[in-house]
Amino acid sequence: MATGRGWVLRCYSRGRARAAPPGAAEAAPPSLAPGSRSRSRSFAARPVEFSGTENADVKSQYWTTFVKQKPNVCIESGIWLKIYSSHFLPKRTIWKMNSETEAVSLDCAAVQDTKPGYWKKEYIFRQIAAVKTRVMQLVKPVDPHTGLPCKNREAIRASGLSWVIVLKDRNGKEYVMEQADLSFKDTSVTILWYSTSWPCLNVLSTLELCGVTPLLPDQSRAASKNGPRRRSLMAKYSLSNLTKTSVAVGADKLVQLFGLNPGLLLGLWKGKNEIAFVMASLHYHQLLERSTLGSATVQYVLSPHKPTLDDVDPEYGLHDYNLHLDMHSGSHTCMCGTFKNLFCRKGDIQNGYLRLMVVSVTDNAKHLPIIGTVGLYWKTDVFKGNVKDCYLMDVTVLDETRKPFWCFSAPVYMQLSCKTSGLYDYMGHIYTTEYADSEGKVSVDLVWLEETKEYYVVNLVLYISTKKVNSWYGTNY
Repeated sequence: MATGRGWVLRCYSRGRARAAPPGAAEAAPPSLAPGSRSRSRSFAARPVEFSGTENADVKSQYWTTFVKQKPNVCIESGIWLKIYSSHFLPKRTIWKMNSETEAVSLDCAAVQDTKPGYWKKEYIFRQIAAVKTRVMQLVKPVDPHTGLPCKNREAIRASGLSWVIVLKDRNGKEYVMEQADLSFKDTSVTILWYSTSWPCLNVLSTLELCGVTPLLPDQSRAASKNGPRRRSLMAKYSLSNLTKTSVAVGADKLVQLFGLNPGLLLGLWKGKNEIAFVMASLHYHQLLERSTLGSATVQYVLSPHKPTLDDVDPEYGLHDYNLHLDMHSGSHTCMCGTFKNLFCRKGDIQNGYLRLMVVSVTDNAKHLPIIGTVGLYWKTDVFKGNVKDCYLMDVTVLDETRKPFWCFSAPVYMQLSCKTSGLYDYMGHIYTTEYADSEGKVSVDLVWLEETKEYYVVNLVLYISTKKVNSWYGTNY
């Protein structure tokens, strides 16, 4: 302790000597006089202090000199240093001398010794890093039933992520539409865009779906639509000859729905050929990466899966699949269930597809009721409605290691089938739902029971492409 006090006093003496005017005699403090044996007592008796006038003179003189030399650098860097310090510098209890001279010189040195814009860049980088860290912590916990992060909703909000659609006409003019409504489900998010000022459909050529994130994220408040943002292109759709090239999904008295792959639904006013609303259903699997890591013109390319080879299992890649199925209308859930240990025998591989039986028409114990009325709810600024026999289907297939294998969310519709149930327990009309993409197909049969006014899922089959299986497992089926 004595050595520490001596070091402090020596530093203090040198500081007083530098602050003294030219020609002034340098007098040693009484506690340091030759022959003194009571250094600690003298230190306690003479506290280190400067007068208020001296503090103000030193502070104002330092800053006045620095501002005159570099006024713009000083003002801008000083502002950003204060912002940075208020957010990121740790709050510590520091032993403080009565003099502010040293604190002033440290602050000024932090501004003077850095390049212009340094503290601004540091603040932005640290904010971005803090938000990324927060998002990574939220997506770490995984739901064992879906194989997806449990807190996708919180992660999306923490990142400030939202979605826009960019409509382009034939002359290259852009119309950016902000999301108007958002609905979260177990494995997907449904976004709705509606407005009273849509551009004319006849002049539009393309529609782009983009994720947008704030360029200056702030954890303490919600992202502003007016601040600088960056886009990540997720999908691009052609609007030329829309009614001829797209799939008619359904209609009610006011609107007609057209589906565009992947996962987009366009509602047009009947008889007017004008846009009423746009709806997108986005699956959670790698949604954050696709919504943030692309550019305004190039989509983010997902990392290819590296297959794990197995020479022991003769039916490797044909068994232990799990399915999580969610049938909903955006806000209302019709059916949600998890089906485990699905498999396919080698003999059941036909026409380039593995056939996974989920619900069999002959197994009454596995037949599932549909809750409520099947229909897709929509709304605009003025109107709202429900398109019957149309809904959103979320499919999440997990492999034997419980990793997402095949995932999608898409609008589908039920179609009256000419088949009859042929079952004693179900005497009613049969409706079918079909979905297909490059990785697989889904086939669902539903029976309408007039007595109870409800649907039952009596048949559900997954067809997975052998190309998908071979590329995932390194097999050759």
